[in-house]
Amino acid sequence: MTQPQTKRIGEFLHVSKTGRPVYTLQTEARIGQPVFNAQGKRVGDVFDIFGPVTAPYASIKLRDDQKEAPKDLYLGERTERRPRDTKRRRRR
Repeated sequence: MTQPQTKRIGEFLHVSKTGRPVYTLQTEARIGQPVFNAQGKRVGDVFDIFGPVTAPYASIKLRDDQKEAPKDLYLGERTERRPRDTKRRRRR
């Protein structure tokens, strides 16, 4: 398995009240972007980006099989979804 192109997400800060780990962002990220650990295994997705524009934070939604937040996380390439079909269904 080839490891995807990754960039380090930033420094781990804390776990929020909702149970999601919060990281500082060192690079540009997008909501829904996959997140990998140091071994290249996908551990979750970027759930929310908040804070000041000059120093944003990211909340990560971990996968169900992930017990605790890893200290080092890496952003993967975001896969774009194909656009929905514009054809509407007819009323029956």
